[in-house]
Amino acid sequence: MPKRLYWRAALILILPVVLIQLLVSFVFIQRHFEGVTEQLTRGLTQELAYFETLIRTGDIEGAQALANALDISLSVNPDGAFQPTRRFYDLTGIVVIRELSRVTSLRGVDLPDNRIVILRMAIPGYEELELTFARRRVSASNPHQLIVNMVFFGGIFTIIAFFYLRNQLRPITRLAAAAEAFGRGQNVAYSPSGAIEVRAAGDAFLHMRSRIERHIEQRTLILSGVSHDLRTPLTRLKLGLSMLEDRDREPLEQDVEDMRILLDEFLVYAKTLGEDRSRNEPVNAITFLDGLVQDYARMGQVVQLHIDADETVVMMRENMVKRALENLLNNAFRYGDQVHLSLHSDAAFVNFRVEDNGPGIPPDQRENALKPFARLDPARNQNKGSSVGLGLPIANDIARAHGGHLILSEAQSGGLRVDMRIAK
Repeated sequence: MPKRLYWRAALILILPVVLIQLLVSFVFIQRHFEGVTEQLTRGLTQELAYFETLIRTGDIEGAQALANALDISLSVNPDGAFQPTRRFYDLTGIVVIRELSRVTSLRGVDLPDNRIVILRMAIPGYEELELTFARRRVSASNPHQLIVNMVFFGGIFTIIAFFYLRNQLRPITRLAAAAEAFGRGQNVAYSPSGAIEVRAAGDAFLHMRSRIERHIEQRTLILSGVSHDLRTPLTRLKLGLSMLEDRDREPLEQDVEDMRILLDEFLVYAKTLGEDRSRNEPVNAITFLDGLVQDYARMGQVVQLHIDADETVVMMRENMVKRALENLLNNAFRYGDQVHLSLHSDAAFVNFRVEDNGPGIPPDQRENALKPFARLDPARNQNKGSSVGLGLPIANDIARAHGGHLILSEAQSGGLRVDMRIAK
């Protein structure tokens, strides 16, 4: 079966029409066309048998009168060799030859075209007789008209049905496009249309999209509200700690600093969830990545860049992708000292790849690494720094917002390789 609904429906439409036409054609040829040809030829065979009887009895004048009456051209001892022929597509010619073979003195039947039939007869007393008569005497006239009309009008109505089918499937296509766009983080305009069932599916999609958007909005407000409200008591704690002695103040200030970092990550994560995902814009990947590499160069960090893509213009939301790549690069510099950034593309995705030469992540922990607040520092190297476990989840969420995903694997240097794939 075809993969697309349109071609499946077209197959369901065309197959019965073709089968019905084949069946009608078979019945017409077998039951009507060949039957009529057989009856006409048998009638002529009886006339030829009577004609043969007159010749054998010596009644030449009677035989000539009969030939004239039957509109048959008679030639005695004709010149030239006789070569019976029949065109390969002349199906009724088989019936004509079969029925005329009942004539005892028949030598052969020549069916050169649709207009005439030529017979050669060998009768004692005469070397040969050649009889020529119209083909309509033994075959139905214009037998192809039924088949031609059936195919012609069947084709016209099938084309009309195709247009109708396309209009019926268009609402389903629009629904699928809206659902796919929403999966990529884009909110396109959509209104249900079409049949009742399609409208019901469209309404269900709109309700589902609205509920998901409300859920995302509520989660964003909760995260940003909690993070923002905690800043005030955190600031008071920091002021209060400044009055303590150095021995007691330093570990407590470190705890406060860790809490501040956690709140900042909360706000970044909440901002990512609430980011406007309604529009993708064309971005020159070379210029975009060069600017990102230069930003890290100004901080004294070297990022080795490699671009291997047929298309350098990528449809994406630049700020979100930049934030995701910064998270990946920061993680790479936290656990390694050699970082590679590359761009690849295939038929469906654009792939941003970040590699480091750090300790990597074990395969059994890579799935957990994409979950928010997952801490894998014991596996990575806690001496290189600490995080709250939102770098990879934020990048993964941004990739999902672009219709893609994040893939963790092992780099050639033994470190971590992160592929951020976004849909074209």
